[in-house]
Amino acid sequence: MTDASPNVIRTVLHPVSDLSKAKAVYAALLGIPPQTESPYYVGFDVEGQHIGLVPDGGPQGMTSPVAYWHVPDIEAKLAEAAAAGATVKEAAHDVGGGRLVATVTDPDGNVLGLLQDR
Repeated sequence: MTDASPNVIRTVLHPVSDLSKAKAVYAALLGIPPQTESPYYVGFDVEGQHIGLVPDGGPQGMTSPVAYWHVPDIEAKLAEAAAAGATVKEAAHDVGGGRLVATVTDPDGNVLGLLQDR
C-alpha cells in the first residue's frame, strides 16, 4: 500500500476483546472478508484504507483505536514530532515485511501512529 503523497492516514488499528466476533462485524460493515488473518491480527484493505483488528490491544497495550500516518522517513518524523512536543511512546520497529511502526503521544496523551514501508 504505497502512495506518492506522504503523511497520509491510511491505517487505523482497533483493539478488540474477541477477534472472531469483531472480524464478523467489520466484514459486515466493510462488505469484504479480511485480506490478512492470524491469531494476533486481522486486516481489511478497502480502497486504499487499511483497518486492522488487534486482539486485547496487542503487545503495545492499545486501549483505543490508533490512526497511523504513512510517512517516507519514520525516524525524521519521530524527531520532528518530539521537537514539537510529542512524547515517543513506542520507538520505530519492524513489524514484518520491512514495515516500520512507531507511536507518539500528543500533549493530551492521545496516541498517534507513524508507519513507513520500505
